[in-house]
Amino acid sequence: MLDAMGGDYAPAEIVKGAVDAAKDETLTVILVGDQAKVGLELKKYPKKSNIETVHASEDIAMSEHPVEAVRQKKDASINVCMRLLKEGKVDAVVSAGNTGAVMAAALFGLGRIKGIERPAIASLFPAVKGHTALLDIGANADCRPNHLVQFAYMGKAYIEKVIGVENPRIGLLNIGEEDEKGSELTVASNKLLRLERANGLNFIGNIEGKDILENNADVVVCDGFVGNVVLKFAEGLIFSLSRLIKQGLSPLAWLGLLLMLGSLFKIKSKVDYKKYGGAPLLGVNGVVIITHGRAKSETIKNSITAAAKAVRQNLIDAIRQIKPLENPVG
Repeated sequence: MLDAMGGDYAPAEIVKGAVDAAKDETLTVILVGDQAKVGLELKKYPKKSNIETVHASEDIAMSEHPVEAVRQKKDASINVCMRLLKEGKVDAVVSAGNTGAVMAAALFGLGRIKGIERPAIASLFPAVKGHTALLDIGANADCRPNHLVQFAYMGKAYIEKVIGVENPRIGLLNIGEEDEKGSELTVASNKLLRLERANGLNFIGNIEGKDILENNADVVVCDGFVGNVVLKFAEGLIFSLSRLIKQGLSPLAWLGLLLMLGSLFKIKSKVDYKKYGGAPLLGVNGVVIITHGRAKSETIKNSITAAAKAVRQNLIDAIRQIKPLENPVG
């Protein structure tokens, strides 16, 4: 199910992404939103039997207060999506809308999985070798050590089921590799995560920010404040580096750059967030993918594909089976 009214380019790019995803005839894509606006967009494409629409009379803007808007606008497209997911009429929800509103709608409409205290958003970073999942990237600014343990297990389930990495290495993001380094949160979290090794968790210890893109861990856990800073820095770094390179190139360097275009396009493709789709909201009772507010059709299509894979690989059941040890810390 797709929130057709969520995102900066809704509904045009959302509908286009849905049409592209629906080329896979094993999928049924349901667009939720203003049927008049969605219908106008759908008329631009050949009719497909595996695309359906559900009317929602309201939508939530990016600028609105998330919790208030979700509570007041009962017929908002994201609320309708979550209601149908809870009722079992759809298998997953994808939205490029207001992130806070998607989270609030998921929590109010679906609830948390039993045993999970704080849902977390996971982001997949392209690395030198493979990919690294980072969570939380913004759902929880303040965390306790037991929350980070739960993040580790949810990240493990995600990277195993959706990405296909067996027995993934779990790292704790910190300012140093030594166990005793860091804040009160990271020191206490390190102690708990080390105990979880007895429970089968492949915890490799603390890792530093430089290790994320080197894939020195498959799953990296941190609180949402730190994770969001890392994510926004990475997004800005790619944009700023490209500008700095363009500004600093001499005419001769431009000639050399032309010779390297093939390799540069491969690098660009590897770090392009559009090909990875959205970020899963882990810990709620259903598959929910939150994608970038600036998402265009390619990102929407890939987010739908990621959601379908999470459903087929029984990601939610894997998270329901999480049973961390009963520890006195946290």
